[in-house]
Amino acid sequence: MAQRRGRTPRLGVGGTLWVTADGENLGSHARMALLQAVVEQGSITQAAKAFGMSYKAAWDAVDAMNRLAGEALVERRPGGRGGGSTQLTEHGRRVLERYAQVEQAHQRFVELLAREAFDLTQEFSLLKVLNVRTTARNQFLGTVSALRSGAVHDEVELTLPGGMRLAAIVTRESTEALGLRVRSPAIAMVQAGHVILATGTPTLRVSARNQMPGTVLQLQPGAVNTEVLLEVDGGGRLVAMVTPAAVQDLGLAPGVRATALVKASDVVLAVTI
Repeated sequence: MAQRRGRTPRLGVGGTLWVTADGENLGSHARMALLQAVVEQGSITQAAKAFGMSYKAAWDAVDAMNRLAGEALVERRPGGRGGGSTQLTEHGRRVLERYAQVEQAHQRFVELLAREAFDLTQEFSLLKVLNVRTTARNQFLGTVSALRSGAVHDEVELTLPGGMRLAAIVTRESTEALGLRVRSPAIAMVQAGHVILATGTPTLRVSARNQMPGTVLQLQPGAVNTEVLLEVDGGGRLVAMVTPAAVQDLGLAPGVRATALVKASDVVLAVTI
């Protein structure tokens, strides 16, 4: 089969949101739009006409939603010259309002995902997609691989995509509030000022649980501190802030091997909600 030549198409992603009830499809955009038409038209007959579908198809859709939802979303009210009306129940109004809110968030996420997901010239970063913004320069997305409980504090071990492991000390209350469990995803954040760099072969033992060897990629001198970018073995990058004197004493330069030391208590954990 001949291969097509010419412009490389722009890759993207799309997605449709639907509501389920005990795993069954309660409705997607089309059914929710039908509910909105019932609100605006006051009857299923008029809603079907406005929606461009038959009365039977509209009623079957409404009847299915009523059954799956556990309680009616749409109800008929007798009386009046026109023989009554059809309107949403209080439960139906809440479902429709919540769907509109969730749909807005869903569309925003799909837009962010489409913007970042298939730029093949860059590494994929879920943190950028989630639009996580903090003052911490170092942000890593990983999976909880171990959880050791203590009387007051818990030790949480996070495994990053490249295999590197990061330990964090958090309170028991924080573990519960974040819903941290083994195999659950989490984000580790470390401020650049909390990263200590070491070069050579240290003979001293240090209390920092996290020791990440790597190679210096670049240095960005500043008026007070120098920003050091380290490529960590196994993947990932880490930023440290050190004084110009420390840069000279440690012999830091692009290509130099260095180890980043981070205390477990300086690792902040977060989860997406």
